[in-house]
Amino acid sequence: MILDEAYGALVNFNLIMPPLIIKRMHPRIILNDKLMNTTRARVQAVTGLSLYGRGVFTTLAIYNNQPFLWSQHFARLMLHAARLSLDASAIDEARLKAQLEHLIDANKVSEGRARITLLARDGTGLWQAVETNSGNKTDVLIITGDRRAQNADGLALTLSPFRLNTLSPIAGLKTVNYLEHILSWEEACGRQFDEAVVMNERGEVVSTTMANIFWTTHGTLHTPALSTGAIAGTTRARVIELAHEAAVPFVEGVYELSDLADADEIFLTSAGLGLALVTTFDFRNYTLSIGSPALRLREAFRQLTLEKS
Repeated sequence: MILDEAYGALVNFNLIMPPLIIKRMHPRIILNDKLMNTTRARVQAVTGLSLYGRGVFTTLAIYNNQPFLWSQHFARLMLHAARLSLDASAIDEARLKAQLEHLIDANKVSEGRARITLLARDGTGLWQAVETNSGNKTDVLIITGDRRAQNADGLALTLSPFRLNTLSPIAGLKTVNYLEHILSWEEACGRQFDEAVVMNERGEVVSTTMANIFWTTHGTLHTPALSTGAIAGTTRARVIELAHEAAVPFVEGVYELSDLADADEIFLTSAGLGLALVTTFDFRNYTLSIGSPALRLREAFRQLTLEKS
């Protein structure tokens, strides 16, 4: 059952949401089973979330009013919650999906994005949370928003000056500790680029600030291995499957910047972007020929999104 009412009265949730998400999200959200306007949402002030940023999330694409690749997103969300010691024992997959579908209907989302975030309510570490009457140890937030904006002519890519640390205990996890990604993305946008390639401390290509990266060289598709610190994107995994189905030669490996510089074509994948073509990488322009691997995979992915999820 989903109640249409305010939840608590402790902290205005807008105060801890990044501006990038706030300005693009839809007016109604679901917080702990309750449908409400975003301005009425509240969470506790003293929690593992507010003190340490303990929380995980997943972002799903919405096509034809349906969440895309739901099962894969839910499985990864639970895996990352376990690795961050978030208590997800009370979360039921069917119930969570039903709540998401309810919100999609309430916000009248035909094509867009949804984000499900698990937020630590109980305290750990040096500061313990305040005792509450609720038995829930994790808050569940569901929001929807528009698709991530894309340049119709393709994406302009640059190199980020910031490095990813693969020795971090949260490397490869989709946590709410997302400030490094946001700052890297904002730095690229400040130079009039759409995205930026991120390297790790070993000088290996990882991803872009908010998407996985693929490229082809002499007809072979390449993407960085997860050992580089890349996040195991659900769209990334589905595109790899599409490449196998289309008999596109594929290698998942460890690459230096020179490998990417030699690419014949580059594209990015994420729930927000889908499969997005890159037309420029710093000073190099890319022109895709008919039947190229990137165009074939983009069309295969587009056909997939037309199907019922």
